[in-house]
Amino acid sequence: MMLAWVKNCATLFCFGLLISGSILNQASAAAIAAYLPGLKVQEGTVTTPPGKIEPERAHRAKRANFKKECPSHEARHVAEWVVDSRNNFSLPFVIVDKVDAKVFVFRPDGELRGAARVLLGLTRGDDSAPGIGDRKLSSIRPEERTTPAGRFVASLGHNLQGTEILWVDYDAAISLHRVVTTKPRERRLQRLSSLTTVDKRITYGCINVPVAFFNNVVRPAFTGTNGIVYVLPETKSASELFGSYDPD
Repeated sequence: MMLAWVKNCATLFCFGLLISGSILNQASAAAIAAYLPGLKVQEGTVTTPPGKIEPERAHRAKRANFKKECPSHEARHVAEWVVDSRNNFSLPFVIVDKVDAKVFVFRPDGELRGAARVLLGLTRGDDSAPGIGDRKLSSIRPEERTTPAGRFVASLGHNLQGTEILWVDYDAAISLHRVVTTKPRERRLQRLSSLTTVDKRITYGCINVPVAFFNNVVRPAFTGTNGIVYVLPETKSASELFGSYDPD
């Protein structure tokens, strides 16, 4: 029995030398694997057991902070993709959800500044008619009154009447601005208050927001800087349009 005990001690001592000195060959690797089944041993290496992820390699998805708002799946998907991928290039960004007729304004880090209901183009669609930005409003047919979807670099500016607006798609003359109330028969203020999304389709393509929201949220977010406006599509998915992904 004494001889067997000595042999076992010698064997363990040899295995210790093999591991500590990284002197492994195919035979010794097999022997260690049999003796220490918790280790995954390959020729010349000793690695961690399966199922363990090295902390520095684990991807920690960044999240958009919607606070108390309850966005649609597409709006949350795009916001979290923007934050995780930094697609906004550290600029403030806006998400316009046409399906839900709602707008979300974010700080560059993805914290929500504010949200509001919006009025949108009369007709469902994601593209502007060619050359529509150079035409008179009276020449734009109802089927052409769409709010285009896409990713736009936006900045504060003024329209031809000198009114402050946020330019979204300058070529198509699309902007985000305070709700227009010059035609009472259109009942735009009542439409903004309505919970029915059908009521939100009234404009020539521009995005109308409440006056207080423009003054207290949009203007401060874009003062002295450009930003990115993401207008979500309604005839295709956001991932098709933006190439967005799920951070998880």
